[in-house]
Amino acid sequence: MEKLFIGSDKSGFQLKEAVKSYLLENNYEVEDIGTLDEEKALPFFEVAEKGAKLIQNKTYERGILICGTGMGMSIVANKHEGVYGAACESVYAAEKCRAINDANVLCMGGWIIAPIMGVEMARVFLNTGFTQNLEDWRAKNLEKARVIVKDIEKRSFHK
Repeated sequence: MEKLFIGSDKSGFQLKEAVKSYLLENNYEVEDIGTLDEEKALPFFEVAEKGAKLIQNKTYERGILICGTGMGMSIVANKHEGVYGAACESVYAAEKCRAINDANVLCMGGWIIAPIMGVEMARVFLNTGFTQNLEDWRAKNLEKARVIVKDIEKRSFHK
């Protein structure tokens, strides 16, 4: 089964715990990168940076980050080359961030998403591949787009 990380700040702690429980029950190997104790919460930017570096150094291919809205985690994660964090608020978005954008970090908001929905979003995110269930013409266009996006990323990070 896949190995991944999960992390949150105080605002995402309860949702993180629910998603982590589901993942462990379903035999995922999960590293909790914090917050480990709601009373000693880590700031979103610290957790997101830690997760992003785990992808950059190839410790993990994917992860889940949770803050109040999912947006702060996404912004910080995306400051790192090779990290594609998507702030999602629905199961549909969690599926499409993988199928269309090949996101490698699902970002969710503990103020927005109920645990049952967060679990389903994580399940869909982890079980959807790039271009999965898309028409051939769309898949081919997205393959080309991914190359162009990586070129844009390279130019941005290596000026």
